Amino acid sequence: MARVIALVNQKGGVGKTTTSINLAASLGVQGKKVLLIDLDPQGNCSTGVGINKGDVSKSIYDLLLGRCKALDAIIKTNFKNLSIIPATINLAGADIELIEKSKADPTFQKNMQLKLAIEPIKDNYDYIIIDCPPSLGLLTTNALTAANSVLIPVQCEFFALEGIMQLLNSIMLAQRKLNPTLEIEGVLLTMLDSRTNLGLEVVEEIRGFFKERVYNTLIPRLIRLTEAPSHGKPIIAYDPMSRGTEAYLNLAKEVIEHNEGRTE
Repeated sequence: MARVIALVNQKGGVGKTTTSINLAASLGVQGKKVLLIDLDPQGNCSTGVGINKGDVSKSIYDLLLGRCKALDAIIKTNFKNLSIIPATINLAGADIELIEKSKADPTFQKNMQLKLAIEPIKDNYDYIIIDCPPSLGLLTTNALTAANSVLIPVQCEFFALEGIMQLLNSIMLAQRKLNPTLEIEGVLLTMLDSRTNLGLEVVEEIRGFFKERVYNTLIPRLIRLTEAPSHGKPIIAYDPMSRGTEAYLNLAKEVIEHNEGRTE
């Protein structure tokens, strides 16, 4: 059964979507069957693996509102072992529609729709990676309810820990109210400029705060990583020899090692 990992940080620009795409692709290259779920209305994850959103007939929006089954929304990408449930701009209004539907139908659980939707397909994959929007709204709550664990990308910048307590409070609330077995999968340091003292100081600060939950892998700040999504490719396909490829392959190995031997 799939390990469901939600990538969450309410701050934008921390490398969340970049990590979702490249972790998923790197897991696929290492022989794991992976489903990427784009839960961000911007749909950057979908574009980043070569999906033309204009061609999408069924998306995560339709799935959340019960208008299709998960199998109807899954698209195979051109990359090894990697499929996606894409997002379109329709998702921007999903929060309101989920709330309205729950008011009209008391049996409709607005926080549980993603969990219920992916349950029938979990045996088809080793990993399901959820790219969450940069907010702590209803879409993210659905992800926290559906996930086994949370991966938190943190940018190596001066205000790195700003907002982290709010995020941790949201995770603990989800644990208490919706998903008692939810864990923190790990904390990933992104966009590191190792030429600056500040970047290295932030690494030490984050490791001091999160201890052993911080991955050994550090994601460097690289132009090639920012270019790859505009070409509809993960870094491993766009520039196989880059430091970004090496970093995300190392991250995938850490994730696999951490989850080997787990019993669901």
